[in-house]
Amino acid sequence: MQHYHMWFNLIESHKDLEFARAVEAYMGHLKSQGKIEGWRLTRRKFGFGPPEVGEFHCEVWTNDLAQLDTAFSLVATRDGQVETLHRPVYSAVKDFKSALYRDFPDPERTGP
Repeated sequence: MQHYHMWFNLIESHKDLEFARAVEAYMGHLKSQGKIEGWRLTRRKFGFGPPEVGEFHCEVWTNDLAQLDTAFSLVATRDGQVETLHRPVYSAVKDFKSALYRDFPDPERTGP
């Protein structure tokens, strides 16, 4: 599995539930299209955690890099339904940071 992590803050924190609904619609669309395997949106609790990674965390997982690349390619079109669903998500965030992780040890690994 490939795990794409995103950390961020909201531009308008009082719109947190509106944002969560937008993420659910957008990620649900990508999942229904087979572009991702799953996703999760979480929020820092009691202010615990390093401030530089933001209050919100979204994780997306895919089977492999090819599936993740397909998802990125669809979103990059900035067209049609995917853009209609993506716009309320990306326009609501600031301080965006991301990282890509993989399950370890890799299932393909054959050596020590």
